[in-house]
Amino acid sequence: MNKTILFLLKRQNRLSTAIALILSICSFGIVNHWQYARAVEVAQSNNTQNAPAAVTNLLAQIDAAASKGDAKAVLQYYSPSFVHSDGLTRQTMEKALVTFWKRHPNVRYSTQVQSWKSEGNAIVAETVTNISASPSASNSNLALNSTIRSRQRIVGGAITRQDIVSERTVLTSGNKPPQVDVKLPQQVKVGQQYNFDAIVEEPLGDDLLLGAALEEPIQASKYLNPTNVDLQLLNSGGLFKIGRAPATPGSRWISAVIMRGNGMTVVTQRLQVVRK
Repeated sequence: MNKTILFLLKRQNRLSTAIALILSICSFGIVNHWQYARAVEVAQSNNTQNAPAAVTNLLAQIDAAASKGDAKAVLQYYSPSFVHSDGLTRQTMEKALVTFWKRHPNVRYSTQVQSWKSEGNAIVAETVTNISASPSASNSNLALNSTIRSRQRIVGGAITRQDIVSERTVLTSGNKPPQVDVKLPQQVKVGQQYNFDAIVEEPLGDDLLLGAALEEPIQASKYLNPTNVDLQLLNSGGLFKIGRAPATPGSRWISAVIMRGNGMTVVTQRLQVVRK
């Protein structure tokens, strides 16, 4: 048993990298105003089933550029005055993307339009982006799956603002990473108490579990600087925490890190804190 604990603790050094990878994910639900301005004259609001071909074709091009790790090709669609809900700029976004793609050279993006509408000379589109990366030697055999819903405001063919509405990322490694079911509200009011549960679904047998829960304010610096995690031996089949929302509105990353002898799982979800 002591050898198992020592083995797990040695692997803890990888967790700062794992968390940094999760916090370095940006969505690319990008649409171009000029390419579908004519379509807006036909319909002021559409869903994914009748989005114009110009929109879906452009999204496919953006997904392809992101999947190739071509930051320049992606960022050409962002305005020089680009504003991000997490405080990112074009420069910090590019750094975060390059870092993320170095660790996941085989990453793949797929974006679907959920809705879009015209607002004066701007286009507002809400999209869902799925990001996946399979294990490889270059990324320490980490597998990643992420779903991000975002809202883009486009003026003159460039994104001027991007807001992340929701996100969930699962990062796994090892031969048998724990199957973890996370229960967390998507939104809470300022000062409100909430439950955060991360339950290991399969029987553990003789395995020991190490784990930790992590709550962080979402800031641009967090995309570039890794977070250290202190793991504790878990006496039950998961993490069961009670949190309290801060007194000011904003977004926070809530993460569960659970490790067993032959695998690790990190689940991160965004929690929106709103006014009463």
